[in-house]
Amino acid sequence: MDDSFQTIDPNVWLREQQLDGYEAGAFDWTTSDDSNAYASTNGLVIMPTLTNLTTDITPLQIINGYRLNLTSTGACTSQQVTSCAVHSNLTMGTIINPVRSARLTTRLSKSIKYGRVEVVAKLPKGDWLLPSIKLFPVNETYGEWPRSGSVDIMFSRGNEARYRAGGRNFFISAVHWGVSQVTDRFRWTSAGRPIRRSDYTQEFNTFGLEWTEDYIVAYHNRRTFSVMKTSFVKDSLWDRGRFPNNGSLEANPWARSKNQNAPFDQAFYLSLSVQVGATRRSDGSDKPWVDSSPRPASDFWAAVSDWYPTWGDGEERAMTVRNVKMWQQGKC
Repeated sequence: MDDSFQTIDPNVWLREQQLDGYEAGAFDWTTSDDSNAYASTNGLVIMPTLTNLTTDITPLQIINGYRLNLTSTGACTSQQVTSCAVHSNLTMGTIINPVRSARLTTRLSKSIKYGRVEVVAKLPKGDWLLPSIKLFPVNETYGEWPRSGSVDIMFSRGNEARYRAGGRNFFISAVHWGVSQVTDRFRWTSAGRPIRRSDYTQEFNTFGLEWTEDYIVAYHNRRTFSVMKTSFVKDSLWDRGRFPNNGSLEANPWARSKNQNAPFDQAFYLSLSVQVGATRRSDGSDKPWVDSSPRPASDFWAAVSDWYPTWGDGEERAMTVRNVKMWQQGKC
């Protein structure tokens, strides 16, 4: 695939429409709205917007007395009911997703099993904006995330550089794998790349990945500038993970594959998104919500007057993708 986004080709890109925050537990609602994803002279623009500014849903309805059901209009792209509907209730602390954004994937069109991916992009400016370029399995062969694995080619934050968990001058590449969300061992297979006197919102950068049966390598701008390398040569991920055997966890979910690199022995597709907030990202405590709180999204929305003014003007608050390339590994 080689796409420079003269348009957003519906035969390639699926605009995911869900409310559940995906694997990060984010607070945004991903839409098919052209205000959240569109093609411009600079490429694909993924633009987060406040729900009350781009829909008829009022600020009061966001926190109480409104039911949003994507299934009723046939819009939801998930088979899970909990991903498609929400009801705001002030007493329960459940709210309508306060931000709308976009997640474009090649889930139904393009995938690779071993090969290379390069995405040329400029990242967004603004607190709690989480741009990402990821690979996900076409089929959950080994079970739900992270059993079937995923790869963060790039994950970053739009916060200022002084944010202690890493701001817009820093991105992380990571391989996610584990037998449950709690045992996701991505910290063992991740690395970051900071830059000085600038940040990733200022200019376009190439975020790349090379994936073979023996290794996964993420790189920045050139293949010689490696950010993260995960090798499968010496031991399997099951052996490396040292997962606790207390009777509550299933046996090795990857054993039947007999491949050293399982679960990364299956076809994966590409995902481009800008998420907002999250409850499954280990970061600093200096944020307006607590991940384990019963109402993290409500706490996030209550602080809108603090974080919304930090968002950049116009397309500064968006991730702009100039080009995407995917190569399938083949014989020379």
